Amino acid sequence: MIKNYFKIALRNFKKNKLYSFVNLSGLTIGLVTCMLIGIYIQNEITYDNFHANADRLVRVTSDLRMSGSEHQFAQTGTKVGPAFKRAFPQVSEYVRTMKSAGAITVNQQSFDEKNILYADAAFFQTFSFPLLQGSAASVLGDPKKVVLSRSTAKKYFGNANPIGKTIQLNGGEAHYEVTGVSEDVPLNSQIQYDLIISFNSLDAAKTEIWSTANYITYLLLQNSDQIRPLAHAITDYMKKVNEEEMDIPKTDYWTMHLEPLKSVHLHSKLAGLEANGNIMYIYVLTIVALLILLIACVNYTNLCIAQSANRGVEIGIRQVMGAEKRQLIKQFLGESTLLTSLALLMALFTSMVVLPLFNNITGKDFSFGIFLNPLFLIAAILLSLIISLLAGLYPAFILSSKQLAQTLKLSLQITNSGGMMRKGLIIFQFSIAIFLLATTFIVLKQMNYVQNKNLGYDRSHVLVLPVDAKTHGVYEQLKNVFKANPNVLSVTGSYEDPTSIGWGDGIHAEDGTGPKDLSLNATPADLDYLKTMGMTLVAGRDFVPADFAAPESTTAPGSQHRTAYILNEKAVKDLGWTPEKAIGQIVSRGIPGPVVGVIKDFHFESLHAPIGPLLIFPDTSLVRQLFVKIKSDHIAATLGTLEESWKAHVGHRAFDYHFLDDDFQSLYKTEERIADLFSVFSGIAIALACMGLFALAAFTTIQRTKEIGIRKVLGANITNIVMLISKQFLLLVFLAFLIACPVAWWMGSDWLDDFAYRMELNSWIFAFAGLTAICIAGITVSFHAIRAALANPVDSLRNE
Repeated sequence: MIKNYFKIALRNFKKNKLYSFVNLSGLTIGLVTCMLIGIYIQNEITYDNFHANADRLVRVTSDLRMSGSEHQFAQTGTKVGPAFKRAFPQVSEYVRTMKSAGAITVNQQSFDEKNILYADAAFFQTFSFPLLQGSAASVLGDPKKVVLSRSTAKKYFGNANPIGKTIQLNGGEAHYEVTGVSEDVPLNSQIQYDLIISFNSLDAAKTEIWSTANYITYLLLQNSDQIRPLAHAITDYMKKVNEEEMDIPKTDYWTMHLEPLKSVHLHSKLAGLEANGNIMYIYVLTIVALLILLIACVNYTNLCIAQSANRGVEIGIRQVMGAEKRQLIKQFLGESTLLTSLALLMALFTSMVVLPLFNNITGKDFSFGIFLNPLFLIAAILLSLIISLLAGLYPAFILSSKQLAQTLKLSLQITNSGGMMRKGLIIFQFSIAIFLLATTFIVLKQMNYVQNKNLGYDRSHVLVLPVDAKTHGVYEQLKNVFKANPNVLSVTGSYEDPTSIGWGDGIHAEDGTGPKDLSLNATPADLDYLKTMGMTLVAGRDFVPADFAAPESTTAPGSQHRTAYILNEKAVKDLGWTPEKAIGQIVSRGIPGPVVGVIKDFHFESLHAPIGPLLIFPDTSLVRQLFVKIKSDHIAATLGTLEESWKAHVGHRAFDYHFLDDDFQSLYKTEERIADLFSVFSGIAIALACMGLFALAAFTTIQRTKEIGIRKVLGANITNIVMLISKQFLLLVFLAFLIACPVAWWMGSDWLDDFAYRMELNSWIFAFAGLTAICIAGITVSFHAIRAALANPVDSLRNE
């Protein structure tokens, strides 16, 4: 019996090539979409689950309020971990970490590493990163010790045993001993590294300070159920610290919060060692995958119902021969299972082919081996079985009904068979397609808004180069050599680039109306910082060489201030001044100095956040990045000459440059990836919907061949025939547009609320999405309508 069903199914597929192709390709695309989104979502929701102590690990975050201004950030001072372990018995261990980049020298060969991690001695005992060589208890116990990942060890030392060998960091005289080799870090880890250096190698580790918040601190608790009680205890503890150690006024505070490790990646808004994901995007992608799969299932159901007329004789004969309803249901479910099984095999192959492209879009590095994972294969098979039921169950019951068989045998009007169901399904799948189109347009338009918004500085053609401790020795010489290049417009330096200034600070001022304290962001900068970045002075002047003289630490009456400060408009406004009044006012961030300039507000964070107060102060000792503004022409030649100058002065590391624009783009990587994914999936949804519409239009045209022939004989022209066939389908697409628009509007508005600066949500976006869908649907249907209209009516009537 099963063999007979199999033969009939293959015969039916062969007989109806168009419908079989549409169904097979549609189900394949739906499965590929689900598979790829599935491995992405699985990777995201399992972040950090591989740690044996994951349920007991928390990340400590800072919450600061100063002069009414509130700030939340993931970094803490060096004292948080040790102090909490001493004060709270619930804390078993702490690990302080800091991400860095630098040049590693091994046997006189230099490697630029962007994934260096500093971590406390308990790192490998707290986290489950397997050590291939070395003891977890001691590999990071002493200063100047380093653990390499497997890939890094291979890169540095080949097949030789790296244990006991040494490396140099940033060309310094100190040598770091390799004490261990760890397995490469999994993709789904918020802690990523290529090498780990012992935290006590840092000078900052020698003292415990609350306020210098540059480190990510993790705590290992005794039990997972202690997180909430400990969080309350920390709040009370920090109140005492505010009063007794930090001397913070009662109107302000500095406290700490705890985030469970497993919730950080998707649920925290505070970026730490790596950029966070977003749980909302996971929900959206899950829905998108299911919707695309539903479109494919709808196509199958729709075409099966449409073809039901052609199978009336077969069903009738089987019933006459004694076939029961359950046997007919098994037959049609078997056909859907066979088709889905073929689609599954094609989907597995297709997924492997497009995986590199998917990796490029998502920024992941999934390997082909994931498709051979037993759990993945079991999930894929179960998914295909579910699809078989979803796609085939309704047609199976309809085609096996005695009433339908009798109706079909009577050769009544067949184009209306299952008409309401088909129409409803067409509306459903085009609603999905238009919704995806509209939301894609919203995301793309917001990204275009971000790219073209005036940020308050000019990020174009600004070269960024690293400045480490050894480079500081030739910093001024390097600047002068670069400035002498005729294709260089200006050169400056700073602690961090203006796209993302994370330095938290505070200033104190007294202007005769009472003391003023302001919490703000700050950045140390060199001469020509404003010029190089294209920033606008609203009042006052830029820094001059005299501002860079060693500042006096004394605040005694009559002492000469030997430093200067530049504020942005927001800081001036928060202090209650106008830009003109601010010039000459004395402010202090430990060292007093006059405000010499006020600059126009610029975006020093992503557009998700409003512009906050900012302080720029002169200090070349803290420069970590060198900025070179070059001319827009002859860029390749300019880079070549700059590289020669760099090599002549900085011999310990390569000319590892990037452009400031790249740093800006990195702020919106998540949104850009979502935009790319939505673009792909909206295209898939439209393509699938149109494939089904194409097949249905073909079937409808065939069924109305006689009617079309008669109409042509009676004088109907091509336009009349095209409209006759097209209008019923286009009306359904228009109804889908009316359903999809409110949902897309609501989803788009909710997504845009995450941006402090956003584009206006105009109605034309939805009109354009609807018009696009209607035009594509019209073209799809018109192909068959025009072919039918051009056919000879005599042939049509003779064939009928």
